[in-house]
Amino acid sequence: MKILITGGSGFIGSHLTDRLIARGDKVCVIDNFATGRRDNLTARPGLTVVEGDIAEAATIDSAFGSFAPDVVVHAAASYKDPNDWASDARVNVLGTALVVRAAQAAKVKKFVYFQTALCYGVKPLEQPITLDHPILPGNSSYSISKTAGELYVQLSGLDWVSFRLANAYGPRNISGPLPTFFKRLSEGKPCFVVDTRRDFVFVDDMIDCAEKAVDGKGSGTYHLSSGSDYSIKELFDATIAAMRINLERPVEERPRNPDDAPSILLSPDRTAKDFGWSTKTKLKDGVAKAVDYYKQYGIEQTFTHLEQHKS
Repeated sequence: MKILITGGSGFIGSHLTDRLIARGDKVCVIDNFATGRRDNLTARPGLTVVEGDIAEAATIDSAFGSFAPDVVVHAAASYKDPNDWASDARVNVLGTALVVRAAQAAKVKKFVYFQTALCYGVKPLEQPITLDHPILPGNSSYSISKTAGELYVQLSGLDWVSFRLANAYGPRNISGPLPTFFKRLSEGKPCFVVDTRRDFVFVDDMIDCAEKAVDGKGSGTYHLSSGSDYSIKELFDATIAAMRINLERPVEERPRNPDDAPSILLSPDRTAKDFGWSTKTKLKDGVAKAVDYYKQYGIEQTFTHLEQHKS
């Protein structure tokens, strides 16, 4: 097949690109490299890379016109600065609208979207969170704009799947606590952990399910989640074990911010039923693979989707 992937040099997009190219598909990646790394993709037969902005209609129309995709995977997103509302709106709302319109014109067989679990708010009303939970994205510019994008996908009339993601981690990830822990520990800086729990899913497991969607499975919204939650302390302990570090004193543990949810755990029941999918990778094994990547490639900068609370 011919699959167009926006944000294909980013964390999830590049792993999916590798998987599809390896099995013989042709992939066209559109990326402006704002957060995606160029070394996430290697040149090879079957891969076309278009450097450009998805909020520029000319870029989208040219890529769709020349490549004529069968399937679109929309993984591009603005999340670099939680205070840059204009970029989030431009990329995540306008950019998504342009990509969806181009997909309609190309009559693609499937449209796959990646959404954030922050669409349920930072204090979910139930645990685990089901797909019936109200959409409450007002906690961040990122979640507001990503939810608006999802609504355009739903409006399109295309055959679509939207994956609402748990905390993805693994090689090439530069957002969240794991790369932050690695970077600070590598530089000899102190770390702290907050008493929260999160649903961590290794990227290869996510790609297993996304690949099934590319091939036509599923319709509507789904959770990509493990169905289990882990404490941030457990993640930290797995990180120091993978780095073979013995700390002189225990890591500092801090109470969570009043705005922070004790746990964000997504129910994967519908995904398991429709895709026959579940996670396979143990946390310690996934963290070890991520640490191996960070050791080899380094981390220049890490990002967060939420505005930071100073303490």
